Amino acid sequence: MIKLALFARFEAKPGKEKDVAAFLSEGLRMANQEAKTPIWFALRLSPSVFGVFDAFHDETGRQAHLTGEIAKALMANAEALFVGPPTIDKIDVLGLKNDGSV
Repeated sequence: MIKLALFARFEAKPGKEKDVAAFLSEGLRMANQEAKTPIWFALRLSPSVFGVFDAFHDETGRQAHLTGEIAKALMANAEALFVGPPTIDKIDVLGLKNDGSV
C-alpha cells in the first residue's frame, strides 16, 4: 500500500521554462528506473512553476528516492534553472484510489 509521498515545487528562472520542462521529461526516464518509486508525476502548475509528486510504499523507498539520481540531478541543476531552491514536502498518504486504468 502507498503510505508516503513527496511534493517538490520549484520556479523556473525567466527564459528557462522550456529547459525545466525538458529536465522533467528526462526525470521520467530516471523515475522509471527506480524500483521503489511506484508513482511519479511531473507537473506544470503555472507558466513558470513546476512540481513533482511521487509516492512510496515505505520510508525506505522515499529515502532511496531522496538520495537517488533524480534528486542529485535536481540539486545539480537548481542554480541554473530555478529562481530559488526547490521546496520538498514529506507527505503522509491518507487514501488512494486506483482503478487500474493507469
